[in-house]
Amino acid sequence: MGFFSKYKKVLFALAFLLVVALITYFIWNLFFQPQITTPLTESPNSNIGGLNTANEGDGNFSTSTSTGRLDGSGDKQTNQNNNGQTNTGAPNGQEVSDRALGGITKVTAITSDPVLNPTMTKTNELRYYNQNDGKFYKINANGDLIALSDKIFHQVSNITWSANGNQAILEYPDGSKINYNFDTQKQITLPKHWEDFSFSPSGDQISAKSIGNDIENRYLITANADGTKASSLSAIGENADDVYPIWSPNNQAAAMYTRGVDFNRQEVFFVGLNNENFKSTIINGRGFEPQWSDEGDRLLYSVYNSDNNMNPSLWIVDSQGNNIGQNRTNLGLNTWASKCTFATNTEVYCAVPNNLPEGSGLFPELADKTTDNLYKIDLNTGIKKLIAVPASASNISSLMVGSGQEQLYFTDKTTGKIYKINLK
Repeated sequence: MGFFSKYKKVLFALAFLLVVALITYFIWNLFFQPQITTPLTESPNSNIGGLNTANEGDGNFSTSTSTGRLDGSGDKQTNQNNNGQTNTGAPNGQEVSDRALGGITKVTAITSDPVLNPTMTKTNELRYYNQNDGKFYKINANGDLIALSDKIFHQVSNITWSANGNQAILEYPDGSKINYNFDTQKQITLPKHWEDFSFSPSGDQISAKSIGNDIENRYLITANADGTKASSLSAIGENADDVYPIWSPNNQAAAMYTRGVDFNRQEVFFVGLNNENFKSTIINGRGFEPQWSDEGDRLLYSVYNSDNNMNPSLWIVDSQGNNIGQNRTNLGLNTWASKCTFATNTEVYCAVPNNLPEGSGLFPELADKTTDNLYKIDLNTGIKKLIAVPASASNISSLMVGSGQEQLYFTDKTTGKIYKINLK
């Protein structure tokens, strides 16, 4: 009997143990070994290049000649964190700044309870609904907390504010809707089948969708803020999801609607109050989320498409008169328009997720666990600048800033509270 035959079982056992050990090491190395990374940081004064402007009617980008762009040629991004977005982490020992200088920045909670749909008025008053006690409050420019009403509103599920904050449309889980006037302390009941409200700039009118049980009885409407004198702007039938009642600050349009061009493009139409035949504009994606500039001459919006891993990208386009559709520009940040706010007509602050899972535009809930960094965009020069990495990780659901740009306020999606960061 040879050596191999004599020790065959022992050799097989040793070989088996060796294979198991190698597989175990491979699995541990691949899935469990801690990864050593160096967080990305930007200097407080670093600027992130110019803008990419897309030609109207096509989906192409023309490459900016500005230096400093992280996406280089304007081609499809290959790294989420290389799109003007920075990891939340910071090198050991980096100090926390009391104001936004581009690095780790102190965050201060200004409410102890979760809030719902806060707003910043034109008079620099922060107004909000306290979800715990059911009351409305304002924080004035001096930081004083003042109740807007002694009335308690139980279980409000959604709020639409007028521009000056003296009125709000309150929606309840059972579908009930009221318009409450904080100046007169009076409420008006609105029809349950009205949805997606928007106030006119003066606050005396609203636009909304009237959703009847029958498809033939569904309209885009305007009405007085108290619900009287309702009139139809357009029948919307089965296209209600593509209609956006968002009144423009310049009173040009009471709403918008979209129509598909192809898989990655849609056409946006502007609906005036007097059957005006406004120009339309092309947007490069789906999941349209719009926000008017302060003067209503520009439209900030986010969309997702297959060229960007189905993640949201931020755009700006002219949206007034004969200029509609001009200067359509990719701002080079992967975020939603709802996470941005205009400080002036040409300055925008945005909360930008430091890392977005693929498909977040299609399924926004995938981004619920991400943390955000804060950027400022100059729409005149095209410069976007990292201004703050919040010291406490935050998933920002809304941004607000006063006209003096001294503090930036935001709500955290996890806690529901309002926080502030000092800008000056």
